[in-house]
This record gives sequence, C-alpha cells and structure tokens, in this order.
Amino acid sequence: MPTGKPVPLLRSSSLKVRLLVTFSSCTFHSCDMLVTCIRLQWTDFSHPDATSAQRTEADCAKEPLGLLTAALEELRALMTDPTQYSVISAQVAVVSEKLNAVLGHRNDGGSLQRAKIQLSVLPSTLQKQDQAVVDLLLTAFCQNLMAASSFVPPERQSPWAVLFVRTLCGHVLLPAVLTRLRQLLRHQGQSLSTSHVLGLAALAVHLGECRSMLPEVDPDVLAPSAGSLCVPDFLNSLLTCRTRDSLLFCMNFCTAAVSYCLCKFSALRNCLSPGLIKKFQFVVLRLFPEARAPCAPEHAACVPWRPLYLPSADWQRAALSLWRRDSFQELLKDKEFYLTYRDWVQLELEIQPEADVLSDMERHDFHQWAIYERYLPAPTALGGCGGDLEEACTVLVSEIMDFHQSSRSYNHSEDSDLVLGGRTGNKDILSRLQEIALDLELDQGSAVPHGCSTPQSHFLFRVFRRRLQALARPDSMATSLRRQQELLTCKRLLLCLPPSVLVGGPQAGQPISPNCGEFFSLVNSELRNFCCHGSVLTSDITIHFFRGLLRVCLRSQDPALVANQTLTECQTKCPVILTSALLWWSSLEPVLCGRWMRCYQSPLPRELRRLQEAREFASNFASASASPAPSPAWIAAAALHFAWRGVRKEDVTAHLQRLDCQREELLIALFFFSLMGLLSSYLTQRDTAEHLKAVDICAEVLTCLERRKVSWLVLFQLTEKDAKLGHLLHLAPDQHTRLLPLAFYSLLSCFSEGAAVREAAFLHVAVDMYLKLLQLFVDGETRLQGHSESQGSPVQLITKARVFLLQLIPQCPKQCFSNMTELLAGRGDCDPEVSNALRQRQQADPSFDLYQEPQLF
Repeated sequence: MPTGKPVPLLRSSSLKVRLLVTFSSCTFHSCDMLVTCIRLQWTDFSHPDATSAQRTEADCAKEPLGLLTAALEELRALMTDPTQYSVISAQVAVVSEKLNAVLGHRNDGGSLQRAKIQLSVLPSTLQKQDQAVVDLLLTAFCQNLMAASSFVPPERQSPWAVLFVRTLCGHVLLPAVLTRLRQLLRHQGQSLSTSHVLGLAALAVHLGECRSMLPEVDPDVLAPSAGSLCVPDFLNSLLTCRTRDSLLFCMNFCTAAVSYCLCKFSALRNCLSPGLIKKFQFVVLRLFPEARAPCAPEHAACVPWRPLYLPSADWQRAALSLWRRDSFQELLKDKEFYLTYRDWVQLELEIQPEADVLSDMERHDFHQWAIYERYLPAPTALGGCGGDLEEACTVLVSEIMDFHQSSRSYNHSEDSDLVLGGRTGNKDILSRLQEIALDLELDQGSAVPHGCSTPQSHFLFRVFRRRLQALARPDSMATSLRRQQELLTCKRLLLCLPPSVLVGGPQAGQPISPNCGEFFSLVNSELRNFCCHGSVLTSDITIHFFRGLLRVCLRSQDPALVANQTLTECQTKCPVILTSALLWWSSLEPVLCGRWMRCYQSPLPRELRRLQEAREFASNFASASASPAPSPAWIAAAALHFAWRGVRKEDVTAHLQRLDCQREELLIALFFFSLMGLLSSYLTQRDTAEHLKAVDICAEVLTCLERRKVSWLVLFQLTEKDAKLGHLLHLAPDQHTRLLPLAFYSLLSCFSEGAAVREAAFLHVAVDMYLKLLQLFVDGETRLQGHSESQGSPVQLITKARVFLLQLIPQCPKQCFSNMTELLAGRGDCDPEVSNALRQRQQADPSFDLYQEPQLF
C-alpha cells in the first residue's frame, strides 16, 4: 500500500525522541474500500541527520501549512512540561490563527451558524488541501494525547484537548474533519494503530462534549430523508460489527472512548452516544463467555486507560477489565445505556456469518444464551420479554422487517430469501425465529381451553396489520413500491415459518374448521394486489397454505370434514386460493394426494376432488369424451382459462367452438377470466402474439354470449354486494378492476350491431366506462400499457371510444337515458361534447334524431 512521508511531530529535549505518526493520503480501489498507510515509528533525536532535517523543515516554514505545523509542534512541546500548562491556551490561539491563514477566504466565521452539515457518500469528496490540513490536525491531536498521557492521566491533564476541539468546531473545516473520520472509522479501522485508536476515541469524546455547539449531521446528501444525527450519534453510526475485523475494531474504539470518558468526566451521557455504550456491551457479551456470568464488580481507583497507550496494550483484557469495573456496571443501571433485547436483535442482524469472529457452534450457543437466559426471563422494564415467547417473536419479526427496509440491509438481491442470507444479514436470526415460533405454537396448542371453538389468532398477522396500517395508502410511486417491498417481506416471512401459521388449527380432537380469517384478510386486502399473477397467488404461498391445511387435518378428529369446511369457506371468503390451486395443480396434486393416501388410506375429501375434477374437465374440454363442467361454474371456468394459457392459438379456437353447449354461469365467469387475461397482457407488455391471443379469446367468448343472448354487462358493474357474481371481485387485483374500461373499449370491434341498442343498460355502461377511461388517462394509469401496433396508444383508444359514443347516442331509445343525469354529475366536464349530446338526446322529442344515417361500426 502507498505510504505518505512521515511528518515530524514531537520535538522535546527531555525525551530525546521524535514520534512520527502519519494519516497518509487514501487510495480508493473501489467505493467500498479505502486504503491507507498509517505508520508509527520512534527516531533518535540526536541522530546526525537531525540537523539537515531541521533545515528542510525551516525551508517550508514560511508556507501557511508549514507555519501551522510549527505552531502544532510548539503546542506539543508544551504537553511534556507541566510547568508550561498556563501558556497552552495562548498557544491554541496561535494554532487557530495559523489555521485561519491556511483556510484563507473560506473561513466564513465558523460552522456554528449552520443548521445542518451534509456529508456525501462519494469517496473523493475532500479537496487535496483540506485533506492535508485535516490529516495534520488529527495526527497532532493523537500525538498530543500520547505525549500528555506519558506524564499524567487524562483527568490531571491541562484543558488542551477541550481548547483544541473547540478550535476545530469553530471553523468551516468541521465537515471535512467529520468526512475524514468517517473514512477512517468506517473503512480503515482495522489498519489504525493503537495511538490512532486512542486519539480518535478521545477526539470523539470531546466532540460529544461540544454537542450543544455543533450542528446536526446528515450522513448522506443523496438521501436526506434518512434523517440527521447529532455528532455523537453520527460517530456511533460509523462503528459496525458485521465482520471479525470491524467487530474487534469496535471493541477497541469503544473501550478507549469509555475508559477515557470515565477518567475525564463524571457523566457519560453528555459525551458519548448511548448507542456506543450498547455496542460495547454487545461486543463484550459476544466475545467473552465469562462476561455472561454474573460476577462481583471490581472496585478500582481508576479505569484501564493508562495501560492502553503502551505498545503492548492488550485490548481484550482492557475491555473485560472495563466491563467488570463497578463504575461501568453502575452506569448500566441507567435505562438509557442498557442493551435491550430489541437492541441486541438489531446488532445481531448485521453480523455476516461467513466473516464472523465466532464459529457456527459458538454463534448458536451465544444466541441460545442471549434469548433464553438473558432476555426471555428478563422483565420488560429492563428491556426483556417478561417470559413471553410471543413478545420475543414479535420483536424478532419487527426487527427483521425493519432491517430489510433500512439501508443496513445492503446488497439487496431479488432472488435471495428474505435478503437475510449471504452478505446481507445474519440468517441465523431467522433460524431463531423459527425455533421460537415452533415453541410458541406448541405452548398455545396445549393452552387452548377444552371446548374452545375459536382458535387464537397468530401474532404474525397482528404484526403485519400494524405495520401495514402505519404505511399510508400509496399516493405516489415511491410509497407504492415501499408497500410492495413490505408485503414481499411479509410473504417471505410466512414462507419461513411453519405452514400451520396460515390456517391456525383446531384443538386436538375437535372437528372444527381452522381459523383462516386473518390469512384470508391478508390475501384479499394485500397479497391479491401485489403478489398475484393475474388471478392467482404465487406457487410458493399457495403450496404453503395447503401444506398447513394438511397438517391441521392430521391433528383433527375428522380430517375430511376439516378439509371440506375450509375449502368451502374459501369459495366465498377467499376464492383466489382455489384459482391459485388450479393453476399450480401439477405441483400441488402429488403433495396432496400422496400425503393424504399415506396418512388416511382413503380418497381425497370432496372439495379437493372438486378441484381435481375441474382440472380434468379443462384438460379434456376439446375431446368428445369431455365430462360435464363441475360446480361451481366459476371454478370450472378458471380451470378452462388456465388450461388455454399453454395452448396454441389455433387449438384455442377449436376449444372455443364447444362453448355453446356450456351453462350461462360458466360463460359469464369465463368471460371475466378472459378479461383479466387481456388486462394482464397489457400490464406485462407481452409480445404481440400473446396479446392477440388474449383478444381473440375475449372476442370468441363475447360472441358466444351474444349469440345465446346472455347479458354480460354486469361484469363491468360488479359490486361485492352482488350475490351471484360479487365474489369474482376477490379474484382480480384492484388495478385490473380499475382498468376494466380499457378492456371494454379494446373489444369495441367485437360488439354486435344489435346488442348495443337491444339492452337498455348498454349505453349507461358504455358512458360510465368512457368517463372512467378518461379519468384513467388523466391519472396516468394508462401509461403502464404497451404501445405496440396491435394494442394502440391510450389516446387512439379514447378517440375510438368517443366516436363510438357520439354515433351510438342517437340510436338508443329514450328509456336508456333515465339515469344519465346522475351518471354525469361531477364528471360531465371531462368531455363536454359527449355530455351535451347525452343531455340533448335526453330532452329531445322521441322522434328527434341527431344523425339521419348513423354508422355505429
């Protein structure tokens, strides 16, 4: 690594030595690594070359930086002579004056007037001169501390450090100092020598002492929404515990800072961040098993500061000694500094197992001790769980989700499981969650009172509900994406836990239906909108649900009854689960049939057979031996729709010719699924062939409906109160439902000439769809659609719809306009010409005609 030339920093006739310490210029090999060379060396001051070295220094003394260096050397010389302490204040003033000369016109009176300091994450943010000055000042502070501590401990030293730091805080150079500290502490900690660690730790303490004088720090100018920090909290944020090297450096730095602070000041809360004290506890408990056992505090006159500046400093012994001091243990009685269970989880989540200082077995033992021996039995007032397993699980789930959403979860990977494996978090914490969740399930199962017919809800859904309620409904793309990320994390957590979480479970021996209400609610309100492909859930969550259902059936007195009741409930309360089972049946059937036969030696329950029959019906639909469509009709229609996904367009046409012999209910449901498929082809911007296939299927089903004079307009006016078809709304994401006007007018060429006038409701639906289509365009939702030649642009579609309406209005009988005033209320200004045509036709004589020879198509 490149090294900088050492700068002579200590000149003293009494020591006869010169201490050389250099913070060299950094070479940035990547955005994640800062390379430095920091060298500590002792030189005999009586060496023959000393005179020539002094002449070289004299040549540079006339430069502003040379004058600042000379002033710092004189200040350092005063540190070694206790009789000169009275003039230190004057010398610090000289240093401040020389620093002003170096900064020149950029010294605008100090940074104290700033409301906030913004630091960029970009590595090359310091100018060359700024970095040279900052390195000189930091080096001087470290060397002054070492020189002063070689004579007297910190509590007996002159106030040089306070004056020095206040000089730094009063200049515009403070942002550069903080930027350099971030580079050193965050990226180069393992390269720092003992003297550097001691000096920077003491500097952090004195910066904390001046916190009331300092502005807050925004660590990243590129993401100001993350929030600003006071200087002590900012310095604490630079210490990480992710890897072996960073954890050991964190131990060294915290040991030095706490020891120095206890020596120098009576109260830590004014100088150090509580987070730093908590990190010290975390590291000590993690590294030293002997610290986990209760022990009598050591009563000592002083804390272990003096041995730290010796060359043979033993950091681990010093950390353990500090931990046992009565002064430190007394400090931990303050709730502000105590490492709580939530704090422990947050820090442990950042550990990278592959680079951990602990082995897998040691890490497992530490987790078991921390959870079951330290925090689970501890009272909640002391940051524990009060013996409540559910509380322990709740904290784990909340912190895992927070970690996933925060910037601490770095290197996100779309295919990773919960982004907790690899380098993005401690995956062992997820294992602890699974263990505790299983213990909780066993405890709750045995604690259900005999005869209780309502199983308890699972804590996980309560956590999800609370977090999702805290997130406002998406009013922008950013909040929408954040909500999607939160839901994706919810789903992955569900997949990591036992499948019985999804279905609850009856008490052993009770033939009651499991409690799926909370999972149904999550699917209908959230997962249906963000985790679906058209009208289905993903395969993983679908299979997980049925695995949970099988597990609950095994614990029931009447497994077939439990399965039938649960799936019957799905038909009305969460039908998307059944349509998802139909789509993924090829993966689901072996699991269901195989396990059921092995456990019960009997056929599948009735409701599972219904799904099986629907799949067989769809597979054999085009053959002469096709079986009748099973009930309910919408399940058969869904199976038919999914079966056509993998069929060529020509074969689909042959299948569609057999629709005339099917029940009306099946045709209506099939048209609904076809519309959803058409909208999915728009949203996913599939290739032209897929889009044309979706249009052809919709057109053929629509033609069949009109040929049989079956009204289909109800699909564009569905409400949940509709007793017959309202459940279909639970089968489509809300976005698909909003885009129904797009589907309506995409099929404009498929409407028969007579149907538009024959049904009195057609004009009402057509106008309603047109006004909603205009609103979609105004809201920007049509921007998601592809603009291929076959699909056309939204503007082209709106133009065609407008022309269609203006030609249709004169053809409709007057009874078609009965509710037009209510329909146009508040929306008539969207298209004044169409609104005027409707009002004139509504008020005109029945024989009045705007167009003598209208051309509808």
